[in-house]
Amino acid sequence: KMSTLESIIKRRKSTYPKDFSREEISQEELEQLLSVTVYAPNHKKTQPWRFQVFRGESKDKLATKLAEIYEENTATEKFLESKKDAFKDKVNQSSAVICIIHNISQSVPEWEEHAAIAMAVQNLWLKATELGIGGYWSTMGQIRHLDEFLVLDENQNCIGIFFLGKLNENLPEKTLDWQGFVKFRD
Repeated sequence: KMSTLESIIKRRKSTYPKDFSREEISQEELEQLLSVTVYAPNHKKTQPWRFQVFRGESKDKLATKLAEIYEENTATEKFLESKKDAFKDKVNQSSAVICIIHNISQSVPEWEEHAAIAMAVQNLWLKATELGIGGYWSTMGQIRHLDEFLVLDENQNCIGIFFLGKLNENLPEKTLDWQGFVKFRD
C-alpha cells in the first residue's frame, strides 16, 4: 500500500507559470510552505537558506528588474524583445515568487550548503504539491545580477528563483524506473 508521502513524492514535478491558475496563494499557505524548509538536514546547523517572497507590487518590481537585467546583459545581436517579455510573463503568471538565497558559511563546503538548500526547497515543493500548488526552481542567468536589488549581505547570493502558482487540478502520480540507478552489493 502506498503512503501519502510516497504519493506526494510521485506527484511532485516542475510546473511552469503558463500552467498556473490565476487563483492567489494565501499568506497562510505561503507560511505553511516556508515553515517546512527549516527541517532540511544541514551540516553544522548552518541553515544556509534564506528566502525572499515576492507578491503584489514587489512582484511587479521583480518582473521589471529581471527584464532590465536581460536587456542590460544581452548582446544587441542576441537580444529578443519576446524573451524580455517572457521573463516578465513568468513572474506575472505566478501567484508568488521566491528568491532562493545562499547565506554563505565559512565552516562548511559550498556544495554541502547547496545540498542543504536544495533539501529545504524540496521540503517546500513537497508541501506545495500536497496543497495543490505547483512550482519550479529556475537558475536563469539573471540571478547573478540580483544581489543589489535583493539588498543581500556580503556573505549572501541568489542561487535561484522559485515560481509558485495554484494548479487547476492535482498532478497525476508518475511511475519511473528506479532500478536502473541502483546496484545492490552483498
